[in-house]
Amino acid sequence: MQLPIIQIIDVTKKYVIGTEVINALNGVSLTVQKNEYVALMGPSGSGKSTLMNMLGCLDTPSSGEYILNQIPVAKMSDNELAEVRNKEIGFVFQTFNLLPRSTTLENVALPLVYAGVKKEEREKRAKEVLEQVGLANRMSHKPNELSGGQRQRVAIARALVNKPAIILADEPTGNLDSKTSIEIMALLEDIHKLGNTIILVTHEEDIAHYAHRIVRLRDGVTESDVLNPK
Repeated sequence: MQLPIIQIIDVTKKYVIGTEVINALNGVSLTVQKNEYVALMGPSGSGKSTLMNMLGCLDTPSSGEYILNQIPVAKMSDNELAEVRNKEIGFVFQTFNLLPRSTTLENVALPLVYAGVKKEEREKRAKEVLEQVGLANRMSHKPNELSGGQRQRVAIARALVNKPAIILADEPTGNLDSKTSIEIMALLEDIHKLGNTIILVTHEEDIAHYAHRIVRLRDGVTESDVLNPK
C-alpha cells in the first residue's frame, strides 16, 4: 500500500489579535497521496490560505500534526524546513512574485542559487523548464515585458526547476483573464500528468473543477472532501 505524501492530523491554528482569538483552523485532517490533484476551496476566512501556508511549511499548527513524506514537520530544524521549501515544494502565487530587474531565465534559476547549484547547471535546468512551459523565446525578457499569462508561466517554471514532488498553487489564475486562465490550468494538468502532486487553492468553481478531488473548507473546518465526478 502506498504511503501518503501529506498527512494533516487534527490541526488547529489560533491567532491572537489584541484581546481576540481567531480560530483559523479548527481540527482539520487531510491526507494526500502522491500524484493527486487536489483543490482547496472556500470563501474568504474559511482557513484555506492558512492551510496552504502550513502545507508549504511557511507556518506551524497550534496543535495537531503535519507529516510530510513520513516525517513529522514539527521535528524538523529550521535548516531542514528551508531545504524542504526549496527542494520538495514548488510555490505558484497569484501575484507571480518575480524579481522585476531580473530576466526570465534568472527568475527561474533563483531557487537553484539557494540550493547551491553551479551556474552552468542552473542555466541548463532553467532553460529546460522554460521550454516545458512554452517560453523558450522569452528567456532574456524582464517581467514588465511579459503578459500576465507569460509571467505566471515563468512562476510555474520557477516552481518546477528544483523538480519538487509537490506544487502548491495559490489562486494561480486570480490575476488572469478567462482565456489565459484556461491555458494556465491546461499547463498545470500537463505537469500533473508528469507525476507531480498538485494542491490548488481557489475560490472559483470552474478552476476547482480542473482538480481530481475537491476539499471545501468553511469556518476553519472541512465541510466536504469529494472526488470530482468530471
